[in-house]
Amino acid sequence: MGSPIGVFALLAAVGSLQGADFPARSFTARWITDPAGPQFEYGVHHFRKTFDLPAKPARFVVHATADNRYQLFVNGQRVSWGPARGDLFHWRYETVDIASRLRAGKNVLAAVVWNFGPDAPLAQITEQTGFLLQGDTQDEAMVNTGQTPWKCARDEAYSLARLPGNLVVCTGARVDAARYPRGWEQPEFDDRQWAGARPVSGFTRWELEPRPIPPMEEKPIRLARVRRASGVTPPAGFPSRAAALRVPANTKATLLLDQDALTTGYPELVVSGGQGGKVTLTYAELLRLPGTTYGHGNRDEIEGKTISGYSDSFLPDGGARRAYRTLWWRTWRYIELSVETGAEPLTIDDLSATFSAYPFVRKARFEADDPDMDRIQEVAWRTARLCAHETYVDCPWWEQLQYSADTRIQALISIYNTGDTRLMKNAIEMLDSSRSGGRPTFSRAPSRLQQYIPAFSLWWIGMIHDYWMFVDDPGYVREKLAGARAVLDWFRSYERADGTLKPLPWWNQVDTTLRARPDQEIYWSLIDCVHLLALQWQAEMEEALGSAALAAEYRERGRKLAAAVRSHYWSPERGLFAEFGTKDKFTQPANALAILAGVAPESERQALMNRVLDDSSISMESSMYFSYYIHSAAAEAGVGDRYLSLLDNWRQSLRMGFTTFPEFEPEKTRSDCHAWSAHPLVHIFRTILGVDSAAPGFKKVLVRPNLGKLTRASGSIPHPNGEIAVSLRMEGGRLTAEITLPPGVPGEFVWRGRRRPLAPGRNAFTM
Repeated sequence: MGSPIGVFALLAAVGSLQGADFPARSFTARWITDPAGPQFEYGVHHFRKTFDLPAKPARFVVHATADNRYQLFVNGQRVSWGPARGDLFHWRYETVDIASRLRAGKNVLAAVVWNFGPDAPLAQITEQTGFLLQGDTQDEAMVNTGQTPWKCARDEAYSLARLPGNLVVCTGARVDAARYPRGWEQPEFDDRQWAGARPVSGFTRWELEPRPIPPMEEKPIRLARVRRASGVTPPAGFPSRAAALRVPANTKATLLLDQDALTTGYPELVVSGGQGGKVTLTYAELLRLPGTTYGHGNRDEIEGKTISGYSDSFLPDGGARRAYRTLWWRTWRYIELSVETGAEPLTIDDLSATFSAYPFVRKARFEADDPDMDRIQEVAWRTARLCAHETYVDCPWWEQLQYSADTRIQALISIYNTGDTRLMKNAIEMLDSSRSGGRPTFSRAPSRLQQYIPAFSLWWIGMIHDYWMFVDDPGYVREKLAGARAVLDWFRSYERADGTLKPLPWWNQVDTTLRARPDQEIYWSLIDCVHLLALQWQAEMEEALGSAALAAEYRERGRKLAAAVRSHYWSPERGLFAEFGTKDKFTQPANALAILAGVAPESERQALMNRVLDDSSISMESSMYFSYYIHSAAAEAGVGDRYLSLLDNWRQSLRMGFTTFPEFEPEKTRSDCHAWSAHPLVHIFRTILGVDSAAPGFKKVLVRPNLGKLTRASGSIPHPNGEIAVSLRMEGGRLTAEITLPPGVPGEFVWRGRRRPLAPGRNAFTM
């Protein structure tokens, strides 16, 4: 249930020390647990430690973690929460200096720890219920768990609210306020009836390491408006401002609330009275047309639509201003507030929320004379933000899983728009950790359920290559080469004599709509081209950072495979690459990947890509996600000027009231928010402005713009050494360009086949 709204202090206020150098081997504290509580089932538990200090300290650093999750309070003030999501081989702990919250005399550390049990999100790894806190030095050892007495008690107010359908996100909760130990985190709380926490027995499997990412952003937000109401008349301004909503006794009232845009965060409810009643919050990213699986129309329209989603319920105890805050973040555009009162009336004193997501700050900017581009950027950026928390997530409402195919694009969005690559590095690590038994990476990580999509391991190698090209961190990339080698070794075991791949096990697809045929000996160009790309990426990294012999081996495997792709899939009659060796199906993705993998000779690429985009008999057959590679191929083939004409699905999404970009085409999508569809935030910089890394570590810049019908475009992106700024204007058939590069970073400008060097600093010219 949390503490009363208003007590949640920003972590920065108490000195967050994320990434502090405290080696895991220095932990002498022991994990503790509730001796009376379940160790593997759903449960919420409270831990308390009372201690005295002779004076307020200047420094008091602690390291904390828990399984599954925790919030840590000092004298009633929240100071840390986590742990950052990982796996048992990378169990994260938070480091925080709590000195500012301490005082001379009695002090209390208090933690709420909860285990989602078998209904945990699929991305939540667990061993058992437990809590660990360690003082940084001997001066703070007085609070170590398992070495000094801590008390604990299970919170009987919480029970499970199961999720509908195939959702694999956090379960909902039912909270009985009458059973909640109010004030448990406050110094004056009487914990004499609580039991002593016991150390976790035996060996533990949590391998501790410091949190590699910053705390999640949290900021107050308001819901925008009431869209419909029954059983009660809402007061003016509710819920966009605090206004008391009174529900009479023996009444059923329902309000549909609209945030006006999809968001993620923690709903916060404050109620008075209402003993014997029930308040339920149901969250949904969209409203649904009854009897319809997909195609729910304009997202702004509510007529004839119903809400379907997961819920939290609160049973009031009749007290004044009882506060409820969800333990895990929720996703919603629409919230249905449902109230049932008994003999006592109830007052909703307030319903607000705290926005939460990874603390990305957008530093990039882009302007052009296309009226849709500002709106596309706004919606794409919201999509990217809502799909980034303690890991990247594919979608915030349905799954919250970090798939490598999605994540590669999300990481590029982060690079171009923020320059913050910490979450990208964390993703590379998590996916690498999922390898075992000579197998490739999981399709997603962390994940309690193994799932293999072999092609996704190849995109993971692409992610490492992207990191190498944009981040000056060669030592880390060198560490990851071994894992990438292991993936390519696994693929080698399925290679035919000519380098093409035999049918692969598990889920053999490249995109949800692009799957291999079940024929046992079919040749499939998509997987062969992605494999070829991975061999090329690995060869480049090996030559620079690893083994020259392996680089030569990967190049030879790639050379042989490229020849086989040309032989098996090229149709001289159609002038196209076929998707299958039977040469009976021709698709945009097959030809786009052939261009990106360099199978199509440079002299043929432009004509080939124009044919692919113009021939209506060629199947698109891909999601908005895979359009990223089609748009990339257009730029690579020299037809990037057509980019703005390829955004019909994005423009259609705006017309249909989407506030984030969907998983698939807007009329057929399952999810309304999928960051793999936010890739215009890459292409406006990489294709239109033409900015790309031309050397590892972004130590050289390529600017190869594609203005199309635009007469002006300008923008900037962050660079490790500063900023790259580009301003372009077409007048009378001539291009006027101004490009500013960071200190010490040279570059090259390419325009319609002409090249000119760029020096660090300001470059201005007309071509």
